[in-house]
Amino acid sequence: MDILVARSPDEVRRAYLRLAGAARIGCDTETSGLSARYGRLFSVQFSDGEFNVLVPVSEGVPLGQLAAILEDPAIIKIFHNAKFDLDFLGENGYRVENIYDTMIAERVLTRGANQSASLAETLYRYFAVDLDKSQRAKFSRKWDGIWTEELVDYALSDVVHLPRLMAEQMAWLEKLGLIEDFERQLGKIFARE
Repeated sequence: MDILVARSPDEVRRAYLRLAGAARIGCDTETSGLSARYGRLFSVQFSDGEFNVLVPVSEGVPLGQLAAILEDPAIIKIFHNAKFDLDFLGENGYRVENIYDTMIAERVLTRGANQSASLAETLYRYFAVDLDKSQRAKFSRKWDGIWTEELVDYALSDVVHLPRLMAEQMAWLEKLGLIEDFERQLGKIFARE
């Protein structure tokens, strides 16, 4: 896995140049809690499925040029539970265009099957990927904000699979004739904002 923790303006620029040509990019955030109004944004992660970037916002690093990727309508930004991440990104002054939400897609695909749409269970069903969520507990008010190798691996483990998950879900949505239903559900979620 090709990983970059972008701590300098040059590293942010290098990440931007590498990701700007992608058609779709997995995106995720790590935060101090569930409320964007009262919580803190600790990081933003990006992945095209091969190149994986973490911007350690908690270390005082701004997104710089990578914010342009979030705003670019030509690039699909893939989130799992996009509303959560978009709330934190918006609270921090970032705008995101062209969103795909793997959680909403999974809910449309499994409607009536009584299956969880959590990222961990979804990735396990599709790819037999076992996500370890134990590192999440370190993101507390007492955390010093410094990104260790273990925390970087944890944060990127969510985002690296999103482009491949989207491809699989889109194939199933198309095969089952559920594209319009998915788009309608996605529109309902983001029309409330």
